Amino acid sequence: MNPEEKKKYQGRLWIFYGILAILLSILYSGLFYRQLIEKESHVEREKIQNHRRILTPGPRGNILDREGRVLVANRSKFSAVVFLFEDQVQKAFRNHYRGMVRDYREQGKTIENYTNLLILSRAMVLESYLKGVNNLLGREEEVDANGISRHLNLNPLLPYPLVDNLMPGEFAILLESLPVESPVQLYVSTMRHYPYENAAAHVIGYVGHSALEIESDMPGADLKTFATKGSYGRNGVEKRFDSNLQGKTGTEIWVVDPNGYQVEPIQRLYPQKGKDVELSIDIDLQLVGEQGYDLYGDKGALVAIDINRMEVLAMLSRPDYNLNDTAPFISNDVFKEINDRQAWENKALRGLYPPGSPFKLITAIAALKSGVIDDATIFECDGGHRVGGRTFPCMGHHGKVDLRTAIQKSCNEYFYRIGLAAGSDNLSREAVYIGLNAPTNINLPNETGRMITPSRQWKRERYDEPWYDGDTANMSIGQGFLTVTPLQMAMMVASIAKNEVYTHPSIVKQSAAQLAQRPVPKPLGLPPEVHKAIIDGMDRVVSATGTARAAMVDGVTVAGKTGTAQINKKEGKFELAWFVGFAPVENPQIAIVSLVEGQNLNESFGGGRHAAPMARYIFQAFFEKHPEFKIQPEPTQSPTGTVGLP
Repeated sequence: MNPEEKKKYQGRLWIFYGILAILLSILYSGLFYRQLIEKESHVEREKIQNHRRILTPGPRGNILDREGRVLVANRSKFSAVVFLFEDQVQKAFRNHYRGMVRDYREQGKTIENYTNLLILSRAMVLESYLKGVNNLLGREEEVDANGISRHLNLNPLLPYPLVDNLMPGEFAILLESLPVESPVQLYVSTMRHYPYENAAAHVIGYVGHSALEIESDMPGADLKTFATKGSYGRNGVEKRFDSNLQGKTGTEIWVVDPNGYQVEPIQRLYPQKGKDVELSIDIDLQLVGEQGYDLYGDKGALVAIDINRMEVLAMLSRPDYNLNDTAPFISNDVFKEINDRQAWENKALRGLYPPGSPFKLITAIAALKSGVIDDATIFECDGGHRVGGRTFPCMGHHGKVDLRTAIQKSCNEYFYRIGLAAGSDNLSREAVYIGLNAPTNINLPNETGRMITPSRQWKRERYDEPWYDGDTANMSIGQGFLTVTPLQMAMMVASIAKNEVYTHPSIVKQSAAQLAQRPVPKPLGLPPEVHKAIIDGMDRVVSATGTARAAMVDGVTVAGKTGTAQINKKEGKFELAWFVGFAPVENPQIAIVSLVEGQNLNESFGGGRHAAPMARYIFQAFFEKHPEFKIQPEPTQSPTGTVGLP
């Protein structure tokens, strides 16, 4: 090659080197960018591909009574499970599937759907595992083939339950009998447990299960996540204080293989238990009330209130149900059984009833405050009172009666007269003032707002009819359009006891700071001597000759009012038995309302016979726990001048 050609060749070579250098520069620049600049992005992508997050709900907090006794707790829930991602199980799935394919081909059968064959193969493997468990426990559980596929698609890293909710004895059998190498493992989680079963069922409520709520501050937000179901309150305290009771969700982050199965954990935050909630309920009083209804009534409600703290000491509704039947879930049969008995509703909060004779206390207050009577006004009771063209009956011929006697004997005629004299506007005004027209706003869910305190305007809007004197007469004795809840009546009698109007009862035990922040009660508006006349009449009701003598308690003065109200049906009427009362008269501490529904048409049902005895059980239990409020025996002077007790 001559120098001229060599020079031209080298020139072309340098051009090639230049192009090569440019290409190498681009390549190295790309590698630099990929390796260093986009390093974190690649790491994140890798992490998303081979990391998975598992969430486990934290146990719910306990529910306690006012003395710290456990009303609701968590107990261990035992299950026999299989982790479908484990090598042993996966190998069994593959071998069984291959064996089935081979058998089909050897037999000359055509496999139309390999997916269905795979599903069947998995089910048969798990069926073989379950057969051993059934033999040990004497059960007849079956495998859901489609359920296995759903589990593998949605929650492959979570245990698949072969037998859920094992009894403790069954758990012990499996713990002792399952081989160490068995793919069946024992799994322990938590479920709600109600040691007092039916007691305060409607107050406590129950839980349901749904997809776990994922909080934004949990680690691994960008990872594919698997979560067991979480619980949520569906009624009662469980629902109202769900945010307090909810535990903190635990988080596990795992490295998984290309098939998505766990290899090793790299981060774990354990679930934490929720906060406990301390109720105002006294389980001793609650159980006594439950026992009373076991003796005297199948349907009705009872409410007991600490008058000074406005806290509910006992609340029950009948019919009820065993809360343990709702855990770990409510079966269709259990739901239907409770539904058929109409046992879901809390009658104390949602039952709407005519108040009957206890409303006569409101009639008396309205007449006293409007000035149409005083505490000494006397009327003659001859067994009925004519209003327009109709005679409104009284249950007796009481003769001359004043306010105290009218309350004691529940004289209808006396209250017809004073109610008509005061007028329907005053009756409605006092009922509204004491709170019978609106919910109490207790801190429980689902309190009804459909109670009725009728008025002239209400009747015109509802029925497009005028208000008649007969409507006023009916309202005077707690009948007609009036409807109230037992909880409202409990608040009413507590307000009358203290001569102040109280609102917003609490189902939780309140701290001193919370009590100090309660709304200041409104004055009832009765002068002390006039207020005393009403209390004297209620005191007489719970006496040896009164209608509520069944509510008498040794060593305690009890004030009360009984009543019978009617619910009219086309085929006849059902009667309701009421008792409202408080004790002691001198220093009111506890107010009680009991309501019992009659079960048979046109059956006579009295508050004194059916409702007052239930209140007595509560009063007795309360004052046994608080003997300081009982009447103390007077000391007597002995003949020698020393002081002694009789």
